[in-house]
Amino acid sequence: MSNQSPWILPAGIDEILPAQARRVERVRSAMLAVFDRWGYDLVIPPMVEFIDTLLVGTGEDLDLETLKVTDGLSGRQLGVRADMTPQVARMDAHSLPPVAERRLCYIGTVIRGKTDGLGGSRAPMQVGAELFGSDAPEADVEMISLMVEALRVGGCNRLTLDVGHVGIYRSLVRAGGLNEAREDRLRDALTRKAVTEIRELVAGWDLPSELAQGIEALCDLHGPWQETLGAAEQMLEPLLDDEGLESLQRLAVVARAVEGRVGNDVLVDLSELHGYHYQTGLVYAAYSPRMGREIARGGRYNDIGQVFGRSRPALGFSLDLRDLLEVGEAEEPAEPRTVYAPARLNDTSLDRVVARLRDQGYRVITTTAEIPADEARLVPASNGNEQTWQLMGE
Repeated sequence: MSNQSPWILPAGIDEILPAQARRVERVRSAMLAVFDRWGYDLVIPPMVEFIDTLLVGTGEDLDLETLKVTDGLSGRQLGVRADMTPQVARMDAHSLPPVAERRLCYIGTVIRGKTDGLGGSRAPMQVGAELFGSDAPEADVEMISLMVEALRVGGCNRLTLDVGHVGIYRSLVRAGGLNEAREDRLRDALTRKAVTEIRELVAGWDLPSELAQGIEALCDLHGPWQETLGAAEQMLEPLLDDEGLESLQRLAVVARAVEGRVGNDVLVDLSELHGYHYQTGLVYAAYSPRMGREIARGGRYNDIGQVFGRSRPALGFSLDLRDLLEVGEAEEPAEPRTVYAPARLNDTSLDRVVARLRDQGYRVITTTAEIPADEARLVPASNGNEQTWQLMGE
């Protein structure tokens, strides 16, 4: 038998107590209302699925995060969802009838196999939205704008947006003829902006000097979008194929439109390659000055529905609702006034008063415990021969 205290939770697993739960529910409701106004329909994916379905199309990124158990009924391996994006993609491709465009949103707890090392929970309350069927830049702009609106509803008004495009890196990889192992090693170094390591890697692979310099330059190509993309065009244009050039152009179009629409600073980072194994285009994240990591992130994953029989453009974003409890600055609404009443059986007069107060918006607690004198409470009063109840302490 373990000597560990029975109230200790696993690392990265936490609980939500009443005050926080009230705030979470308020923000949750407000976000779902925003999604509905933008035309996004709510879906509720299952907590567990067969592992080969849950991870299909997502690559090793999500596999390493997913807790796995054996199903006692089928004997097959189950996965506890670590991200709801693949599940929503399956719904669009398999569970719902075909339409030209579909907008879906979701909210629910996911479970991660490990922490991210930056204070994130292993049990985030994931909120997200997905748009299927459009590969146009207008869809990218819509999704980033909706992400900003959702964060603002949660009280996160001071934001910086960071956008990138995996197509630029993939174009350079193709130019260098790198195999998958080298591609992944280089990507990992770029993500960490480990310039010395990158320099050693490309030198060992005997890449052309211009290409090696272009790859190394990705670490420095981050900052305000106009300045950064101007420098990227001059430095990388001779090295990129048509897909890489289109990626640069797409970044400029989307960054300009997003900045004009949402009014936030828009930065470009060409070494931002999160979700690289299943992202296919634009990637983006939102940062708050009150948090040392991104507060929301998203991107394109156009091929994710192919294995379910419907391959088409797709993009979305997600965030952890509880992160907003740390960075949100919205003014908290006043809580309803609490009134205490004695718990009594077969007292129809008291029952009527309690029901009326609840209908009026009061929070009425009936209790058998002694009611403190400084609390608002119902006390008996006389009305001729009939006993009534009077509200005291308001």
